[in-house]
Amino acid sequence: MKKFGFGLMRLPQKDANDYSSVDIERVKVMADEFMKNGFTYFDTAFPYHQGNSEAAFREAVVKRYPRDSFTITDKLSLFMIKDSNEIPGFFERQLELLGVDYIDYYWLHGLGEPTYKQAEKMNAFDFVVQKKKEGKVKHIGLSFHDKSELLDEILTKHPEMEYVQIQLNYLDWEDENVQSRKCYEVAVKHGKPVIVMEPIKGGSLIDIPEEASKLFKAYNSDLSIASWAIRFAASHDNVMMVLSGMSNEEQMSDNISYMKDFKPLNNDEKALVEKAAEIIKSKIAIPCTACRYCVDTCPKKIAIPDYFSIYNNLKRFGQTQALVAATYYGNLIQKNGKASDCIKCGKCEKLCPQHLSIRKYLEDVSSALEQKN
Repeated sequence: MKKFGFGLMRLPQKDANDYSSVDIERVKVMADEFMKNGFTYFDTAFPYHQGNSEAAFREAVVKRYPRDSFTITDKLSLFMIKDSNEIPGFFERQLELLGVDYIDYYWLHGLGEPTYKQAEKMNAFDFVVQKKKEGKVKHIGLSFHDKSELLDEILTKHPEMEYVQIQLNYLDWEDENVQSRKCYEVAVKHGKPVIVMEPIKGGSLIDIPEEASKLFKAYNSDLSIASWAIRFAASHDNVMMVLSGMSNEEQMSDNISYMKDFKPLNNDEKALVEKAAEIIKSKIAIPCTACRYCVDTCPKKIAIPDYFSIYNNLKRFGQTQALVAATYYGNLIQKNGKASDCIKCGKCEKLCPQHLSIRKYLEDVSSALEQKN
């Protein structure tokens, strides 16, 4: 299996402002290109595109290709489940949406301290083991967003988990919140292959500061900025798969160009990536990946990642972006809660894979943008 997977979290949309509006015909084109070049691994979850990602995969791939020509990963999203009695129905619904009789890889979704406790309380580990015994799941594992010590605890208690999916990219490799390197090393210690999510950190490692971009282009002008991030992740020996949430045909073609015959980073390239990471860290105001887990739980319907993106552009480009920022913010608050509407409930922070201080950042957004509206 090639070391590159199609993440179905950021699919092309018919309406840029409607996350649920997946453009199925364009997904078909992208899936065709992906599989034509020998790639077979797809990754989805029920929350992606507000429940429409799994169905998009069914239409683009399952209905159009033999079952043995692709592999699909799906996830048991415990943060969407209130009672253990709901788990079997949730799983069967996923099979229905995917249009398959079995799922190749099935993860406990986004485990961290609160969701791990929930998984134990609901006997979720036993559930996925049982599905594997029944043949409805081929491989089981977990996706993880927390500290390495907790991952070590989970894998020690649950050696039946076959794989670990973690966030790994060159910006978070030494980050003390995400702990990419430490989590990777825990997986190695337990002999669990790693699947990488967010190798480009939600697009943050594409639109990088000019100083960092020049470093990469001076070394090899033919390589895209994104390629450095994905190749960094794929260059680690224990990484089995690197996912990319591709949103258009151009991203697909670019990724295929260097992952079809993958070549790991050499020592000079590794040093270059480390230098670029330091430059980028000094420029990002809010390191949000726009995964949107926070949005669905917000009682005030605040468009948190959208506001953070506007704020980051304002901070990065200064007053040249002031009018644009005010305009986009003004548009968004017509249908969403304002940053100042935050009631400090903290639900968003419990689900944030980046462990961001969202409530504090919303205060910053409000201060910077609402006075202009």
